[in-house]
Amino acid sequence: MSRPEPQIQGGYRLLDTGGERRLEQVGPLRVVRQGLAAVWSPRLPRAEWERADAVHHRSDRGGGRWEWRRNAPREFPIAYGGLRFHVRLTDFGHLGLFPEQAENWAWLRQSLRRLPRGGRPRVLNLFAYTGGSTLASARAGAALVHVDAARGVVEWARENARLNGLGDHPIRWIVDDALKFVRREARRGNRYQGIVLDPPTFGRGPKGQMFKIENDLAPLLEACAEVLDGGPAFVLLSCHTPGFTPTTLANLLEAVGPRRPARIETGEMLVRDETGRPLPSGTYARWMSGIR
Repeated sequence: MSRPEPQIQGGYRLLDTGGERRLEQVGPLRVVRQGLAAVWSPRLPRAEWERADAVHHRSDRGGGRWEWRRNAPREFPIAYGGLRFHVRLTDFGHLGLFPEQAENWAWLRQSLRRLPRGGRPRVLNLFAYTGGSTLASARAGAALVHVDAARGVVEWARENARLNGLGDHPIRWIVDDALKFVRREARRGNRYQGIVLDPPTFGRGPKGQMFKIENDLAPLLEACAEVLDGGPAFVLLSCHTPGFTPTTLANLLEAVGPRRPARIETGEMLVRDETGRPLPSGTYARWMSGIR
């Protein structure tokens, strides 16, 4: 017997920001999480913030904990950015949803639809986490290779694919170190029309491999150049590391195709709260060659 479809519990709204925090409505939950860029004062009354169901407190040793102020669901599906996500509140304060990526998901759909037709375009998604970019690309008709070092979040992404009716879509789910996987793909002669990367500031591979963005992103991008298709292609690079400005990302992307005519778009990832104020939430650079 097939399992019943879970009922969508609403969407996502950024209600207010300030005091290095953000007030969010996530499906049925109102939560307060860190927002270190929000150094200004909140605009909503204090009473609105005190209505939160849960508040995340960060630990100096990494991770943190949730303070639950009332009984409320802790796991549920929501709809956002044209996609569906299983939301879970993790100790690190993550939800499994990154609202600042919604504009990039729209860009991925548009770019894939502008590629010349002739079979499914192939997209490699590195540091793919719970799969927002994977799902957006799949919806646009791409075949995906989804790579993340954490087995648990790869399974989370597979659940999201099933939630979006993409359980049978051509997606390879890989638990591996990003650089080692890309170098193996180069040796195999595999090529991709699109590559998506959202590297962490620091991370570990499934066998303890260490990733530090300041040391390891440039070699990874050089390896990505080896698996990028020689025809029309794109690379979407985003990150949340302080000091990695749009210009920094653009300079790094020069390694992808130094002798290929291409254009690069850069900017901040923003989420606008319901008072109208944007919250800076990382940076992006988009490299395109042969895509009109």
